[in-house]
Amino acid sequence: MYNKHKMYKGGSIYTPRSVQIFRYVGLFIPIVLVSYGALIQFNVIRIPHSIDNLGLLTLSFWWLYISILQFLFPSQKAIDSILRLIAYHLLAGAYLIFVSGIASPFIACWLLLMIASYIYFSNIGLLFSALTLVVVVAIDIIMWHTISLYIAVYDLTALAAILITGFVLFAVNSSQEVSKNELTASKAQESLQRDRVLTIVNNMADAVFSTDVNGVIKVYNAASMSLLDTNDSLNGHNINEVLPLSDKDNNKISILDELMAARTVVKRDDLNFTYDDGEQIRLEITYSPIRSSFSRSKKSEKHDGYIVIMRDVTKSKSLEEERDEFISVVSHELRTPIAIAEGTISNVQVMMDHPNVTNDMLKDAVNVAHDQIIFLANMVNDLSTLSRAERGVAGDAEDIDVRKLAYMLHDKYAESAKEKKLHLNLDLQSKIGSVRVSRLYLEELLQNFITNSIKYTKKGGVTIIAKQSDGMITIAVKDTGIGISKSDQTKIFQKFYRSEDYRTRETSGTGLGLYIAAKLAHKLGIKINFTSRLNFGSTFSITLPESKN
Repeated sequence: MYNKHKMYKGGSIYTPRSVQIFRYVGLFIPIVLVSYGALIQFNVIRIPHSIDNLGLLTLSFWWLYISILQFLFPSQKAIDSILRLIAYHLLAGAYLIFVSGIASPFIACWLLLMIASYIYFSNIGLLFSALTLVVVVAIDIIMWHTISLYIAVYDLTALAAILITGFVLFAVNSSQEVSKNELTASKAQESLQRDRVLTIVNNMADAVFSTDVNGVIKVYNAASMSLLDTNDSLNGHNINEVLPLSDKDNNKISILDELMAARTVVKRDDLNFTYDDGEQIRLEITYSPIRSSFSRSKKSEKHDGYIVIMRDVTKSKSLEEERDEFISVVSHELRTPIAIAEGTISNVQVMMDHPNVTNDMLKDAVNVAHDQIIFLANMVNDLSTLSRAERGVAGDAEDIDVRKLAYMLHDKYAESAKEKKLHLNLDLQSKIGSVRVSRLYLEELLQNFITNSIKYTKKGGVTIIAKQSDGMITIAVKDTGIGISKSDQTKIFQKFYRSEDYRTRETSGTGLGLYIAAKLAHKLGIKINFTSRLNFGSTFSITLPESKN
C-alpha cells in the first residue's frame, strides 16, 4: 500500500504533494505517447523514421509497466528512485530516437524528466537528465543524419531550447528557493521574538491585553485570567465584554471608547471592576495605541491596535484614602488641645503680672493646660501603639502565663481604680494555662479594655476574668459602668469615635482606644467579643488557643 510518510525523502524541494502530482503525470503521459506511436505505425501520422511493430510494442509495454509500477508502488528508497529515473530516461530517449523524433512536441516531456530528477536528487539529478538528453540527441544525429541534414539542425535546436528552458526554470526555482529560505528564516526569527515577548508578558504580575483597532482581544497573559477570575479563552472577545468598568459614582465606562480617545499613554486609577458575585475592586489601568515604526515616521493617526495593562490597587487605594483621612482627623483632633494649652499658658503669663491674681487662679489655669498636655501625651502614646501594630514591631510570639499576666494587670491598675473609689477584682479559674502570642500586643489590648472600664465606671467595680475550656482560654474585662447604647455599638471600633452620651463627654479621651484594640486583635488573629447594656455595664473578651508547650 502507498504510504507517503515512508517514501524516500528526496531533494531540497521534495514534497509529498509534488510526488503525488508526478505519479499521475507519469501515468497519463505514457498513455499519450503509446497512442501517438500507434498512430505512426498505422500511417495516420507520417515521420521520417520509425521502428517496427515489435519494437513499438516492447517500448509501449515497458512504458506502461514502469508507469503503473510507480503509480501503485511509489519508490521508498534512494536506489528505487535512481533505477526508475534511469528507466524513464532510457524509455524517453528510445521513444524520441525511434518513434517521435527529437524535433517533435514530445521533446517537452523531457522537461518533466528534468524537473522530476531535480525534485528527487537536486542538482545531481538535473545534471544527469541534461547530459542524458545530450547523449540522446547525439545518438539521434548519428543514426538519422543520412536521411536528412536538417535533422541535425532540428535536433540541436530542440536540444538548445530544452536545455535553456530547463536551466531557466532551475534559475527561477533557485531564486524562489532563496526567497523561501529567507522568508522561513524571517518567520522563524519573528516567531522567536513573539515567543520571547509572550514569555515576558506571561511572567508579568500585571494583567496585559493587546487588542486590534476594534477592541477585539488578540493577546493576553495569565495574570489577566487571574484578575478576571476566569478560565475561559479571551481571544476573539471584545474588551468591553470581558472588562465592564464603572467610575466612583457607579456610572458605566466603555474601555473601548477610552482606548479610541487615547493619543498617547494614559494612566487611570479611578475605575472599578465588578465580579459576578458583586465584589468590586479598584483598577489602575495604563493604555495606549500601538503604533508601528511606519506610522510613527509618517506621523499618521493610524495604529495597529491597543495595549492595556491593569493591576488591582484596591488595597493600596484603600490604605491611601484611609491614611489621608487619618491625617486629616488627627490634625483636627490635635488642634483643639494645642490651642487650649497654648491659650491657657498665655493667660497665665498675663495673669502673673496682674496684682489681683491669686495663686488659686494661677493653679486652676495651669491645671487646665496640664490636662490638655496629658491628653496630647495619651494621643501620642495611642498613635505610637497603633504604628507599632501596623508595622508589626514587637510582634514575635512567646509563651505567656495567663495567671501571671492577670495579676500584673491588676497590680498596675489597682491604684487608678482606687482613686475613683472602684473595686478592681480578679476572677481566675483555679487552673489556667499559657497562650503563645505577642506579649506587647496582648498587654496593650487588655490595657485598653481595663482603662476604658475604669474611665466609664462611676461606681461598683471592674473585674478581670480568665477561664479555660476545651483547649481555649478566654480573657475578659467586665465593668458596672455606663454601658453602650445599641446605636453606638456598631461604631465603637471606628477611629476617633466617641459617643454623644454626656457621660462619655465628661471624660477625656482620644477615641482611639477600641480602634487600636481592634487592630491589635487582627494582628493576633482573634476577634473581640463584647456585650453591653446601657446603664448596666459592658464586658469585652477575647479567646486564644492554649499553648501546648
